[in-house]
Amino acid sequence: MPLPLVSAGLPAGFPSAWRARAEAVHDWPAAGASGPVWLELDLDAGLRFCPSLLVLSGAGLWWLSAEADGAAVQHWPLDPALQLLHSDHNGVGTLELVRAGERLAVWRYTLGRHLPATRLVEQFMALRQEHAEGQPLPLARLELCPRCQSPLDPEANECGVCAQVVHTPPSTWTLLRLWRFAHPYRWQLLAGFLLTLASTAATLVPPYLTIPLMDEVLIPYQSGQEIDTGLVALLLGGLFGSALLAWGLGWAKTYILALVSERIGADLRTTTYEHLLNLSLEYFGGRRTGDLMARIGSETDRINVFLSLHLLDFATDVIMILMTATILFSINPALALATLVPLPFIAWLIHVVRDRLRTGFEKIDRVWSEVTSVLADTIPGIRVVKAFAQETREAQRFRDANRHNLEVNDRLNRLWSLFSPTVSLMTEIGLLVVWGFGIWLVAEGDITVGVLTAFLAYIGRFYMRLDSMSRIVSVTQKAASGAKRIFDILDHVSSVPEPLQPQPLPRVEGRLELREVGFRYGNRAVIQGLNLTVRPGEMVGLVGHSGSGKSTLVNLICRFYDVADGAILVDGVDLRSVRVADYRRHIGLVLQEPFLFFGTIAENIAYGRPEASREEIVAAARAAHAHEFILRLPQGYDSLVGERGQGLSGGERQRISIARALLIDPRILILDEATSSVDTETEKEIQKALDNLVRGRTTIAIAHRLSTLRKADRLVVMDKGRKVEEGSHEELMAREGAYWRLYQAQQRQAEADRDRIGD
Repeated sequence: MPLPLVSAGLPAGFPSAWRARAEAVHDWPAAGASGPVWLELDLDAGLRFCPSLLVLSGAGLWWLSAEADGAAVQHWPLDPALQLLHSDHNGVGTLELVRAGERLAVWRYTLGRHLPATRLVEQFMALRQEHAEGQPLPLARLELCPRCQSPLDPEANECGVCAQVVHTPPSTWTLLRLWRFAHPYRWQLLAGFLLTLASTAATLVPPYLTIPLMDEVLIPYQSGQEIDTGLVALLLGGLFGSALLAWGLGWAKTYILALVSERIGADLRTTTYEHLLNLSLEYFGGRRTGDLMARIGSETDRINVFLSLHLLDFATDVIMILMTATILFSINPALALATLVPLPFIAWLIHVVRDRLRTGFEKIDRVWSEVTSVLADTIPGIRVVKAFAQETREAQRFRDANRHNLEVNDRLNRLWSLFSPTVSLMTEIGLLVVWGFGIWLVAEGDITVGVLTAFLAYIGRFYMRLDSMSRIVSVTQKAASGAKRIFDILDHVSSVPEPLQPQPLPRVEGRLELREVGFRYGNRAVIQGLNLTVRPGEMVGLVGHSGSGKSTLVNLICRFYDVADGAILVDGVDLRSVRVADYRRHIGLVLQEPFLFFGTIAENIAYGRPEASREEIVAAARAAHAHEFILRLPQGYDSLVGERGQGLSGGERQRISIARALLIDPRILILDEATSSVDTETEKEIQKALDNLVRGRTTIAIAHRLSTLRKADRLVVMDKGRKVEEGSHEELMAREGAYWRLYQAQQRQAEADRDRIGD
């Protein structure tokens, strides 16, 4: 696609911090020639944060560093042989300037600048092509997003960064999607609706009885006639009976609909939580715990209250208004029309306010989730907070989130506080219109005083319900906002989908085969073209620098994520063709930081097999070398474990984790830095437990200390997502390659630590 022509020179959007430097080193083309585009870099060659700038124009590529000397400015004229290569790995992007296989320069940046870098490379390639054809090309100036300063898409004019976090406003129609949860209770809902209809009709009887009470009893009595006690008794009995009937019907419909709404809310919570559990780890990686807890907790409660109270009130209001309007028109159409005078103004006001309320309430929900997220971060990490004496800082963080929540609520309350009194004012004006018009009709003899009295009683109910309906706009938008946040979870499709026609998984032997496996975290290539075969019962150790892809590879084997390229097979069957639960029940996982749930020791050991007997639990604990310390606890296996295992040492938590893995008797075992966070003595105890655990099982082990992998049948050395070496410890040491360098580096570090301790 040809790039559009734009004006040139240093535009207004050029970084002000670099403008003087750029103008000092080059006389940029005048308007109408090739104007510059640029990329602000933030890393140096040593991956330290250091600003620099790349500027591309028709005269070539310029690099300006933060240094003030002349050597910090370099220029490369455009050349058909010049190439600008773009790659990324582990959160760091790289630009390489190459000519005829010779690297001229290398620049690095964090992936927050990935989009501008991609656009710069595209501009470079287009400009180089045009230059080779002898046609100078004015560069397309990149328009920047006003929010995040990222380049806008030239075709869609949309920011690729902000497009991922834009919050679409909730629609009131979202509430209709709740019907899937209400459908099982449709007959109870029908009964509630009929009771609502009947109870509303019963409440409309008393005003109608006031007509004969006024015209046939009270007004004739003032004229000197005797009161007909029989008629009075009949009318008063009718008033009492209708009130009693309305009470009974109102109680029945409220009780039935409250039961239904509670069950709809419970089903909504359960369905949302079950769906959440089935989502992949990728979903949780981009969400905060407090936000998800708020959605399942407070949002479902808000919907529940709306269904049990406000929706019932809304239905009653609608029925009451329709019935009242029918009665009013049957009594006197002209006076009924006067009653409707405020309606257009109220409808216009509701239309104006509704959209602002809808977006405002969703923003309140998001801000409130920030408050709960601070709590979800701080309370589980209270030990770290106290260890670093950061109570004041965390209190300030909560205070800031709470103040933000207050500001957002205040803005919405200013709107709502004006809306509600305005509706009340409109209804009062309508009542004055009816009074004035009604008095004129009485004076003209068109209606009686009794009719006017009944009319005013009905109008009072009409306007009261109208005012109530206007107020329900607020709670409706709150419920719509909550429903949208719930359905955001329910509509999310797991990135690890279940197969449409799952293959049965026979008894697993434990043979793993990885064929040309590739995987990316967003824009980062983490695993590239990896091939590996693990035989049943074999122990393979994964080693490499931090960020080399070891843990990601383990996550792929567990199918926490699906591969982007290639395939992973277990006993010759592609993992993607097998039900996730069928495969994972054959996997045992021991992590660097074992997670224990609140409950007893026995319950934590039996987490993977809740039906396990006490004898099986004890046998697993013995094999994990945990039995002795468990018996020293006050209640032994029935001792309560605090949240996340508080009250137990790291080694004790790890041995319980190993016992948990032993109890399910997995065919495939994953050890992810299982001994890296404990002391030497504890490591020996854990290593004994691990020896029992790995026996006869296919084992993939990651360890920071290479000495702990001496018993591995094979070692696989990884670097930048690729397998660079493979073999036993002795074979790899003899090659003096990547593994040898890692081992030597650890030995030197260990000797330095011993010397420091000796001093």
